[in-house]
Amino acid sequence: MSELVLHHYPLSPFSEKIRAMLGYTGLQWCSVITSEMPPRPLLAPLAGGYRKIPVAQIGADVFCDTRTITQQIAMLSGRPLLSLEGVDDEIRAFVKEADLTLFLACILSSTSLKLNIKLFRSFSLLSLFRFFRDRIQIGRTSSVPRMGLGEARRRVREHLADMEARLARRQWLFADEPCIADFSAYHGLWFLTDVAESSLVKDYPAVEQWMQRIRAFGHGVSVEITGEAALSMARQAEPETLEGKEDPLLGREVIVAPDDYAQVPTRGILVAVTESEWVLAINNLAVETVHVHFPRQGFQLESA
Repeated sequence: MSELVLHHYPLSPFSEKIRAMLGYTGLQWCSVITSEMPPRPLLAPLAGGYRKIPVAQIGADVFCDTRTITQQIAMLSGRPLLSLEGVDDEIRAFVKEADLTLFLACILSSTSLKLNIKLFRSFSLLSLFRFFRDRIQIGRTSSVPRMGLGEARRRVREHLADMEARLARRQWLFADEPCIADFSAYHGLWFLTDVAESSLVKDYPAVEQWMQRIRAFGHGVSVEITGEAALSMARQAEPETLEGKEDPLLGREVIVAPDDYAQVPTRGILVAVTESEWVLAINNLAVETVHVHFPRQGFQLESA
């Protein structure tokens, strides 16, 4: 079984992006189911204050945000097109739009009775109240421009029309094989169609067939482990040796936080800076030392 551990929950769209990618690559992985919102007492020692899901882990190295997780999957599978570092500027721009504006448009467009029924079945009444309060608070503090339901559905239709045109020429959005753009476009539409059961995609047959191809990958081979087991794996490992470039903040305590939404900071010692990542060392009683990897794109770093 691979040392790759994924901390996720079933209804998480970004987790589905990673699960589908793991199915495509055939990588074996360990699954840790975590809660839909903090507190997450078994994940916090690994990821500090970072609150988004999913989080990946390889030993005592922890990867926050799908940008760093996909980079690890690309390296482990030998498929560079699954990482932003392995594609060109056109694909990177598409991924940035798909992972933020278009993803939020899909989530807004998912509002439906069927979705509400699924949420009621998944949560207790108290947990459902906490879930909605949590998401409302995230929305209030987000730096992403807000949009109404009408605008969200218009953007989704524009997105689908663009994809339909691309998929009329080939099976995948940019190449003869799946790349990071396919999985980035998929996860918002997965929530819209598979979770909320919206019919918006039915008017775009090439997109429907493309979604079926990705669904057919499944989620690969995984074994479910506990959060305690994941902490034990981190305790028994040493963080990987890091190589990077010089930075005046190296060795100093810093704060890293997303610059879009869920802007909860993580505090640690900056131990490496690469072209794409900031890496913080976090020390605590639960795991001693872990290295937490954050993407530089979409995050802010400042001295503590």
